Amino acid sequence: MKDKKLSKIIDVAIKREEEAYAFYIDLSENVDEKSAKDTVKWIAEEEKKHRAFLVKYRNGQLESDAFQLNDAIYYKIAEHQKEPDIEKGMKSEHVYLVAAHRELKSYRFYTDLATLHPEGKTKDIILKMANEELKHKEKMEYLYSNTAFPQTAGG
Repeated sequence: MKDKKLSKIIDVAIKREEEAYAFYIDLSENVDEKSAKDTVKWIAEEEKKHRAFLVKYRNGQLESDAFQLNDAIYYKIAEHQKEPDIEKGMKSEHVYLVAAHRELKSYRFYTDLATLHPEGKTKDIILKMANEELKHKEKMEYLYSNTAFPQTAGG
């Protein structure tokens, strides 16, 4: 990558994705329920894909428009719920809420980083990563809502 400033930013993002992967793998060790454990491992794999995307982009194997930007729905559930402590045998709704908080932190990291850059390629790639994290948050909040507040027989 010729742009050294962008390369350094991408390196920071790669490190964050590696940390996110490790976080979710560690979190999965505290989950007993199979479906919640599988979901946490799935999101870990998503973070691994983000890392791979960023590495390819940094190495010049992808263009900045390499993935489509689909807007996520910003429910703001995590913003109104206390983040549970991580502990062995966590309830699945707590697992999803922890994950939503983690994705919120990643989203904020990327959006804050984007504000430091003028319009252009660097800002665009950072905002794409922010949107990816927001999509993960959306999924985790959906799972949290449906687990913590299941549908009753009365509707």
